[in-house]
Amino acid sequence: MRLLIVDDSALMRTLLTECFATDPDIEVKTARDGEDALTKFAQLRPDVVTLDINMPRMDGLTCLAHMMEIERVPVIMVSSLTTRGALASFEALELGATDFVAKPGGTVSHNIREVFAELRAKVRSAGRKRRPARRQAPPEPKERRAPARSAAQTEARPELVLIGVSTGGPAILGDILGALPASFPVPILIAQHMPPRFTGVFADRLNSTCALQVSELTKPCPLLPGQVHVISGGGDAEVTMRFRRLAATPVAIDDSYSWHPSVSRMVASALETLPATKLIGVQLTGMGDDGAREFARLHAEGGLTIAESEDSAAVFGMPMKLIEYGGATEILPSGQIAEQLIAWTSRVRVKRTA
Repeated sequence: MRLLIVDDSALMRTLLTECFATDPDIEVKTARDGEDALTKFAQLRPDVVTLDINMPRMDGLTCLAHMMEIERVPVIMVSSLTTRGALASFEALELGATDFVAKPGGTVSHNIREVFAELRAKVRSAGRKRRPARRQAPPEPKERRAPARSAAQTEARPELVLIGVSTGGPAILGDILGALPASFPVPILIAQHMPPRFTGVFADRLNSTCALQVSELTKPCPLLPGQVHVISGGGDAEVTMRFRRLAATPVAIDDSYSWHPSVSRMVASALETLPATKLIGVQLTGMGDDGAREFARLHAEGGLTIAESEDSAAVFGMPMKLIEYGGATEILPSGQIAEQLIAWTSRVRVKRTA
């Protein structure tokens, strides 16, 4: 895999190169600014690019726009952990970037090693998407999933949609939420793995492009139809009942959960608050298995679930685990998920028999 690292700081180029020193199958080249990057981009034809945003002569966003005109390759933006950095990161995603990693210590981040694991994983995932070495085994067909259970049929109306997502999520969430009408009758709660400051900017951008009302969850809020809440980065949230109304409540991070905002904690709390038959779970792109076991439990107890298919997932980790656990009612590409949610929430659904 050919990787081009673009950063105007010599120290950052050295540290970022160090990140991949133990990966013999990744050939690393560097560029000192946007203009240098475009020259080397044309010469080297890299498989993946990491691109700083704040650079002299030509900034990262301008460089990205030119790269996308030459060839659409996976680009991971490396931005500062600030509101300005967040805004630029989402502008980059709209221009065609694949994902972003936030520098934990500013433009010249001496503690960049804190995000080495995240950066390495995102670069590797982007490279596999561009040059897949071997296809994973396809999910089991529907007829081979967990056998149906026997019970009396009951009717239930969905009361809440839960979405778990990580790497590659912003663009896919934008597509899904953008396809839902303002009349969508069920509230949506989203756990998107994202750092502080970024979730607020992300929610605002979604709100400006979606018919639904989208906001960052920063305080206890009732969960109402037509509303979408994005759990604040750097924290978790639980589904609760407040004054006999369904609500979402921010809570401090629990270190027993590996990722934050935690999909597992969100879904587990929802199952403690509502019957599974009143919940819909959606597991989208992302590394790891956050939420997979809990969504599988939701499915086993009569709820409906969607796992994003490998075809559209930027990283087929989280949805793959849900499928492996036998917890997916449907396996769909991102472009079909909104349609399925509308179908499930526009009618009284019959509980699956077990």
